Amino acid sequence: MSMMRWQPFPELISLRQAMEKLFEDSFVTPSRFLGTIGPGVATPIDMYQTANDVIVKAALPGIKPEEVEITITGDTLTIKGETKAEEKIKREDYLYQEHRYGTFSRSVTLPSGLNTDKAEAGFDNGILTLTIPKSEETKPKQIKVKAKGIIESKK
Repeated sequence: MSMMRWQPFPELISLRQAMEKLFEDSFVTPSRFLGTIGPGVATPIDMYQTANDVIVKAALPGIKPEEVEITITGDTLTIKGETKAEEKIKREDYLYQEHRYGTFSRSVTLPSGLNTDKAEAGFDNGILTLTIPKSEETKPKQIKVKAKGIIESKK
């Protein structure tokens, strides 16, 4: 007969488990801060593809289009810019400060087979839309099937 330890409160975590979780959550990895506007806030990006293009949308509220720098190096797209504070308010006068100010940079890996020389960018209501056409080799091609041996009926 084996003995089992009685645990009246299994849902409560032990002090050791709580400390382990605290240490796991407190160590920062470099990838956590890629593409940030201020500490720990990532620039949101949506990337999807159509039959002919790859579309990248980035939310850049409060940033002027001329203050955004877009570069494509190899298969890496980088969006850089800076958010500037409009007013000079002393730190001690703030009740809340949730807006982030300063430079930001966000890099993402693009799929292969894009014609980056023909990329176009647009900016509307704080949303940057980048359209990168696919090269002819990567666009889907439709192949028609021809059946052999079908006898056409004559009327």
